[in-house]
Amino acid sequence: MNYTQKSRIEQITDSTLIVGIDVAKETHVARAQDHRGIELGRRLIFAATIGDLKHCISG
Repeated sequence: MNYTQKSRIEQITDSTLIVGIDVAKETHVARAQDHRGIELGRRLIFAATIGDLKHCISG
């Protein structure tokens, strides 16, 4: 493990929220997980439009 990777891992704390988004041409899928990798809630599927993206960001 190199220094950069180790320093990034060390930044993860109990209050870290990790959000991953699978970006696709027509439909995106987002998931959230905690610092242990446990999924929080269900996946979020939304259209690849600026309107849907703004809606996801604003809650």
